[in-house]
Amino acid sequence: MSKDSARPGEIRDLAKKTWEVPELPERYLLDLRSECNLACPMCLLHGSDDDEAKEGAIGKMEFDQATQILDEIKEVKPLIQPSMWGEPLLAKNLRDHLQNMKDRGISVCMNTNGLTLREPLARFFVEVGLDSIFFSLDSTTPETLKKVRGVNKLQKIEDNLRLMLRVREEMGATMPRIGATFTVQDENEHELEEFIDKWVQEVDVVRVGTVFEDGGLTGISTPQERVPCGALYHTMPIHFDGNVSICCFDSFATEIVGNVFTDGGVKGVWHGDKLNKIRHYHETNQYDKVPFCKDCNAWAGYVYEEEVTKRAGVAVLERRSHQFVYYNRLDRMDSWHENLRGHEPPDFEALEQIDLDEFVAEEA
Repeated sequence: MSKDSARPGEIRDLAKKTWEVPELPERYLLDLRSECNLACPMCLLHGSDDDEAKEGAIGKMEFDQATQILDEIKEVKPLIQPSMWGEPLLAKNLRDHLQNMKDRGISVCMNTNGLTLREPLARFFVEVGLDSIFFSLDSTTPETLKKVRGVNKLQKIEDNLRLMLRVREEMGATMPRIGATFTVQDENEHELEEFIDKWVQEVDVVRVGTVFEDGGLTGISTPQERVPCGALYHTMPIHFDGNVSICCFDSFATEIVGNVFTDGGVKGVWHGDKLNKIRHYHETNQYDKVPFCKDCNAWAGYVYEEEVTKRAGVAVLERRSHQFVYYNRLDRMDSWHENLRGHEPPDFEALEQIDLDEFVAEEA
């Protein structure tokens, strides 16, 4: 086991030390369709009261336009999240889009509210090789779900999550990687610990995150030394019309650095003057010259560490940043492969050397 590997009780620092711009980004948020069947108060798009702004920010990408993007980026075998602020299961021709991506060797991960999942689609996800699917639950009671997501259909979402688990098992597969997520807010934080302990016993990974509002993540502390935002070096948010934002948190696409259909494709925008200038300001501590980034603290979400711990009697690789905490079950790591890009993969070889039965049996 290498000296910088994650071990039980020891912390592995995974903060990036250098900032290099690759030929093409390794991770994309591709807004196939921005409609949603919910209007969660926390959502920067669908939770907004600005109907005029929402109307301009909601639309869908045509299949041939998406294919044009895929053909340009397929060489780097990137990761795509086929949505930004919409519900991905509502995308027209979703199966065709996913098949198109997987035929090109692209990893696909999605976040869903799970309400419209049915068994045929779950089986398709396994057949096509969907890489991961995370269900947004945010609660352990219907009453709390109503407060944070506007619906009380918790049982339906939980049933559909378990449907996905059952179908994967019946088909003898390890993918997609299946997770349950919790976004911490005043209305639900009292259920957080119960949520983690409940779902870490069922899913591959539990993710805990924070809300972005008023230009930053809520309820977090950040390192004293600010560093450039990692998203500028590996992630491209592409809206349904081809416009590329500085950041995925720009839900209304107000800060555009280019358009992949009119400005030289993905590569033209990625290496364009606007985005390069923003990176320069980050690298030289001139954040005040980028109004969208000036007071933002989301950059701290890309500074993270990990250690092997136990949760509810389950051995987990706990990966922490100031934005997210992931509780990754060590006995389900075969669902996490190296092409799930955007963050450094774990040291799989080191983790395999941990005796899980012995570790779990040890006194806390």
